[in-house]
This record gives sequence, structure tokens and C-alpha cells, in this order.
Amino acid sequence: MATSTAVRWAHVGLNCRDQRETERFYSDLFGFQRSRVVSAGGTDIVFLRQGDVHLELFDAAGQAPETFDADGPQHPGMVRHLAFQVDDLDGFLSRVPGELEVSLGPLAFDEFIPGWRTVWVKDPDGVIVEISQGYTDQ
Repeated sequence: MATSTAVRWAHVGLNCRDQRETERFYSDLFGFQRSRVVSAGGTDIVFLRQGDVHLELFDAAGQAPETFDADGPQHPGMVRHLAFQVDDLDGFLSRVPGELEVSLGPLAFDEFIPGWRTVWVKDPDGVIVEISQGYTDQ
């Protein structure tokens, strides 16, 4: 039997001060749903899914938080930010439950792509999340 060598996206793992608060953020804003909980090493790991995108939430309560620049950490070895596309940035932002902590923007990048707009927000653990409309490939 032949083994496939195809590579597929799996997930992003996030360390969380409060897994429930982080799960609520990604569920309420981006439509993620809990797909599995695994108990390992005395703690639960929560898996979320939205289509083909998966997030893995780890309990990191009590760990010292990092501080990041407005669009994420700038040094090698760190993920700069997570990013999501929406059809209408203003409409999306108007429907967000509660207040978002905006770290940068909204900014327009019409000089690169007409209609490309982005805002960067912080999730409950300080991870930078980019939300854009209008990006297209060349």
C-alpha cells in the first residue's frame, strides 16, 4: 500500500491564561466550534475547528505574559499574528459582541490593493489577530 506524501495544514497551538475565555473569543468572533478535548498530563487541551482551520488551546494559567508590538512580535522564532479574512470589515466589527482591544488600525492599503483594509486586535491572551477585507493574490 502506497503512503501519501501530501502535506496538509493541521493547527495552531495557543497558550491560554483562561481556556474558556479564549474559546469564547474565537467562537464568538470567528465561528470556531469545539471539536475535541484531550486530557493529558493533568490538564485538558481544547481543540477548536472552523472549516479546515484548527486551533489547539493549552492551559498556561500562571505563566508570565509576553508583550508584543501592535501587529505582533517582531523577533525570529515567534508567530507574528493570526489572520482572518472577512467580506466587510466594518460590518464584521459592528457585529462583534463586547469590546475588542484594537492594537492597530483599521488601516487601508489601497496603494497596494484597492479595497484592502485591516485591523489588528488582541485575543484574551494578548495574541495579535489580524482581520482583513479585500486582500487578493497577484
